[in-house]
Amino acid sequence: MTTANPPLFEANLTSLPCIARGKVRDIYAVEDKHLLIVASDRISAFDVVLPDPIPNKGMVLTAISNMWFARLAHVIDNHATGIDPESVVEDSEKAIVRNRAVVVERLTPLPIEAVVRGYLIGSGWKDYCATGRVSGVAIPPGTELAERLQQPIFTPSTKAQQGLHDENISFAEAVELVGSDIANQVRDTSLKLYAEAAQHARKAGIIIADTKFEFGLTDDGRLKLIDEVLTPDSSRFWPAETYRPGISPPSFDKQYVRDYLETLQWNKQPPAPKLPAVVIARTSEKYMEALRAFQAIDD
Repeated sequence: MTTANPPLFEANLTSLPCIARGKVRDIYAVEDKHLLIVASDRISAFDVVLPDPIPNKGMVLTAISNMWFARLAHVIDNHATGIDPESVVEDSEKAIVRNRAVVVERLTPLPIEAVVRGYLIGSGWKDYCATGRVSGVAIPPGTELAERLQQPIFTPSTKAQQGLHDENISFAEAVELVGSDIANQVRDTSLKLYAEAAQHARKAGIIIADTKFEFGLTDDGRLKLIDEVLTPDSSRFWPAETYRPGISPPSFDKQYVRDYLETLQWNKQPPAPKLPAVVIARTSEKYMEALRAFQAIDD
């Protein structure tokens, strides 16, 4: 994938009302029933948006999400509509949304994020080191960093406002937030989505260490998959050929940016430091590597 357009930091469309701007996505209302979601090239680290966009990042996220939405639609319905994003904006804005936007059904999002972990890494590793558990789930003593778990586990989290950190919660706390029926449906669906995706990704030589799903409800209470799905922003993708437990594997995501930022004297509060050109270029390539790997097995 290549683009002649410069990286997009903000969409700034004028033909539709902007109703939200997240860490990466700008969201616009399309009448009452639909939303236009534009994936910018913004990148965040430690819950802070960085000042430098990553070329092609938004297009990669959109392409990978669309691929997974189509592949996993038999597991659960999703918010995709198939409406051409260019058909809902003015002619002067078509190039802005091209290949980086989707028109989706407007749903009521659940107040939890559905995290599935197949390997012990990140905040799960920190929880395990402190308590022997991850979101209340007991992990066998002696489990190593990045080790594959005996079974994938469902570890929900809260959805923090921008600038704040998500917090791991127990399944019981998720039940308190969304009710027993929805919590059980979210857990069972998330585990099934992860299992199918992980099996497919291995064909591309990619391990999905963990991932985050988001769900929304229709007006009549039906659960649907929303937001992005199984992208380098919402998942940890590791190259299978170099994986081994005991070390933090290299990944097809923004870990390259995080590693660079950890070398700086930065307090992880806004404003974030600028990124060197080499870090921007290498991060863009990491995202592209993931897209090419998935496209190769779907051709």
